Amino acid sequence: MKKFKCEEIMCGNCVSRIDKALTAAEIEHQVDLNSKTVTIEGCEHCEKKAVEILDDLGFSAVEV
Repeated sequence: MKKFKCEEIMCGNCVSRIDKALTAAEIEHQVDLNSKTVTIEGCEHCEKKAVEILDDLGFSAVEV
């Protein structure tokens, strides 16, 4: 499990976009609007893929 800070998460729409994209990629995750974090459950490949997806959506993911 890894947690990533995404400062660009500003609203529920951001959370929905992230949730939809990660769910479509079958990546187990949690998105927290209050802490602006995305937690990825899974292997290293899932974590790397999630970071790529976040980047494609315009969110910079910094591991915390």
